[in-house]
Amino acid sequence: MSTSDIDDAVLLDVDDGVATVRLNRPERRNALSPDVIAGVTDAFEDLQARDDVRCVVVTGSEGVFCAGGDIESMGERERTTAADAVERITDSAHDLVETVATFPLPVVAKLGGPAFGAGGAIALACDVRVASTDAKIGFGFRQVGLTIDSGLSHFLPRLVGRGRAKDLVFSGELVDAQRAADLGLFERVFDAETFDERADRYVQQVASGPTAALRHSKRLLDSNGDQSLRGALQSEATAQAALMDTADHEEGVSAFQEGREPEFEGH
Repeated sequence: MSTSDIDDAVLLDVDDGVATVRLNRPERRNALSPDVIAGVTDAFEDLQARDDVRCVVVTGSEGVFCAGGDIESMGERERTTAADAVERITDSAHDLVETVATFPLPVVAKLGGPAFGAGGAIALACDVRVASTDAKIGFGFRQVGLTIDSGLSHFLPRLVGRGRAKDLVFSGELVDAQRAADLGLFERVFDAETFDERADRYVQQVASGPTAALRHSKRLLDSNGDQSLRGALQSEATAQAALMDTADHEEGVSAFQEGREPEFEGH
């Protein structure tokens, strides 16, 4: 087990194959200040180089996932040209979202509480969202006179459909956990009293799986809309062929033949 702080704004913990990236600015409801953005990006870059990680969890401190952009700092920004503003935005939260979304291993958003604006986008950038009944999610950029960003125009319509995405953005509705699950924004919702235990159990189930196979499965699912059926079938065949020589495949076959649960080691 290892734990590290990244300017105290983000905590990184690795334990039994699970890396937890925790946004840690509870006094600002874990809003995306520059140090939080840099901390999350640095944490994922650190995890890229490790061979002891099989699943990543993104969560927030003290019952809040992420309040989105740091609105207090918005009033302090200096006016810049449009080109400078685009560069600043691209170099900050957008890089963070892309880093999370393209990470090769399974990434689970663990939402014990609300996720707003760009915080909701970070949750959608993860592969799966597990939420407490206390969690809420909303994309209220309209409240501060801004358009959606942080990849929401990509993630949101793919999860809920174009019409519902527009409804959520135009209205700025804050969606409770059950409605979020019904819309397809949350994959699993657990009662608040047992949330940590059940969410951690789910994460451990993912982490104990055949890591190389799950890595390929993630890549194949993420590229699903970018190729024809024939192309998808060919990509699947290539991936399966690469996995047939892995120790986890051998273990899976042996476990099936012996009538027991497989014990995958991640390679």
